[in-house]
Order: sequence, then structure tokens, then C-alpha cells
Amino acid sequence: MPAARPRITLITTGGTIAGAAASATDLRGYTAGQLDGADLLAAVPQLAALATVSAEPLFALDSKDMTPAHWLALSRRVQALADDPTVDGIVITHGTDTLEESAYFLTLTVARRKPVVLTAAMRPATALSADGPLNLYQAVQLAARPAAARAGVLAVLGDRILPAATLAKRHPSAVDAFTQPGALTVTASDTALQALAGPPAAPLRLPAGLTQLPPVEILTVAAGSTPALLGAAVRSLHRAPDSGEEKGAGGADAGAGTTRQRRGPSRPGGGLVLALPGNASLPAPWRAALEALPPTLPVVLASRCGGGTVARGHALPAHWLHAGPLDALKARVRLIAALAAGLHGARLQRWFERV
Repeated sequence: MPAARPRITLITTGGTIAGAAASATDLRGYTAGQLDGADLLAAVPQLAALATVSAEPLFALDSKDMTPAHWLALSRRVQALADDPTVDGIVITHGTDTLEESAYFLTLTVARRKPVVLTAAMRPATALSADGPLNLYQAVQLAARPAAARAGVLAVLGDRILPAATLAKRHPSAVDAFTQPGALTVTASDTALQALAGPPAAPLRLPAGLTQLPPVEILTVAAGSTPALLGAAVRSLHRAPDSGEEKGAGGADAGAGTTRQRRGPSRPGGGLVLALPGNASLPAPWRAALEALPPTLPVVLASRCGGGTVARGHALPAHWLHAGPLDALKARVRLIAALAAGLHGARLQRWFERV
């Protein structure tokens, strides 16, 4: 008797992979998120030979409009599917612009019992030589492999398997925008897959009643940048959440769903990430301005170099944290997730030391 095909759930969130333009040669003037899950599956009938795939919409966004509220809704839905015994693997379609941030948030917050694979496209679905259909096929192919569950959250783009922990978009429009050294081909062995992710890490536990993630801003410090920007950033962090109506899952405006009245602020306090020159070097005026901030405000010092690890040299105040190997984007995601989980002080410092 032939073995049952794996059962894969496809979560759609929009993006270029679901984008459409008036002309097949138009690679720029398209609208993201126009196709639904049924359209994406119909474009790849070969999926039927790999798995039984069911699609469900979560958002229909251009990923430049993705917010932490969307991350929270996506994380909760992925966790629910990971806990569902009728699901063997999860594939998520997403826009490329903020793919790395959503993927890293899932890495930090989902207890993975099954493969979780994100995919995307650099060309809209209507384009000549669209890259989305093959990316989707290969993502489902990977999600159908049990070994992928032990490799952490993964992305499949351009014949490559990329771990969410190091995923980064390196080109604004090239088809191989996510190419990076050490990426595995989609034919990689199970042994290579498991080595890709490194030691497993326990996910953060977010409070069940959490409706908003804490605000964290990034400031890039260039030669001569004024530390007066710190004041504006801190004021934005202390601004109360907007009152009024809230739409869609997890407080995100998903373009559908019921509206409900927000019952006041429910998000934890925020923080700052600084993208600094070299080894996260603080210019003297910025150091003085940071020292004047309240010690309850966590600040992560990251390098703007785009690679390497921030070396921990001289001692810093307890609420100043090193980003280690994380770029500023991932340091922000890590700080948001940690603050949402209630980590502060020494616990927050240890969380960043474990990167």
C-alpha cells in the first residue's frame, strides 16, 4: 500500500509571489498580493505529486507594510498548525522586502515540531519566467521532509535553502537577492539540513493575552549624525498605543475580519537599536546622550557593517546590549520578542549573549 502523502498547509500573506501586472514584461509596475492560495496552487499542478496541500489566507500585503502586529498573528497561526496532528508541514508565502524579519521572529517564538518553510519571489506571478512557482514547489518539497523540522525555520529561494537566522536580502531587484555563502541546494541531504541550523534553542513564550508587541526603533549613526534623534525616538516609544478600532488577526489590519474596540494599552515597554560604525563604536556625543537616557530603556549596539560579530570589549551599562553577530534588523526583532516575553535586566542580557 503506498505511503500517505504529507499534509502541508500553505499560509499566504501576499507579496510579489502573489503579485500581478498588466503586462508579462512588466517586472516593476505590479501590485503585490493579488493572487490567492488557490491561484498559487493552480500554477504548480506538480505539487499534487509531493503532498496534499491546503491553502489558507492570513494577509494580502506588500511586505513593506508588514508590522510586528502581523508577526504576532503569523507566529500564533504557525504555532497552532505546528500543534495540529493533522498537519505535517507548513509553508508560508511572503514578500521579499521584510521576509528576513518575519522569518527571524518565527525562529524566536515558534516551538517547531514540524518543518516551517517560507518562500517568496522577486518577479510577479504574471511575469515571463516568474520565479514564484518553482520556489513554491521547492518549499513544499522541503516541508514534506521530516528532517527539515530539526533544521529550524527555513526559507527556499532560487534553488537554495537558507536558515532564517542568517537570511538577508542583499539586492533590491535581482532574482538571486538572497544569495549567501554556505547556503544549501534544495537537494541537500538530511544530515546537511540538520547541521544548517546549529544547536536548537527553546522558543520564547509570549503571554497569551498579548495584543501588541513592544515598540523598538532603529537609528543609524553616520559620521556627524546628531544624537538629537534619540529624543524623537524615545518620545515615539513612550507614546500610548492608538485608541479606536482594531482589525484582523492579532490586531493587524489584514484587510478582512471583524473590528473590535481596543481596550487600552497592552504592550510592554520598548527599546532602541543603534546601527553604529565599525565594531559598534559610539561617537562621543552619542555616548553622552545615551548616558542621559533612563536606565530602564534597553539599548542594543549593533554594527552597520553587514557582517561579522560585535566584539564585547569594555564594560557597558547593564541596559546596553551587544548585538553580537546580528545585524540591526535582527537585533530589533530579537529585542522586540524578548521584551514581549518579559525579559529584563540580567535575563535580557543573557538572552543577547546566547546569540
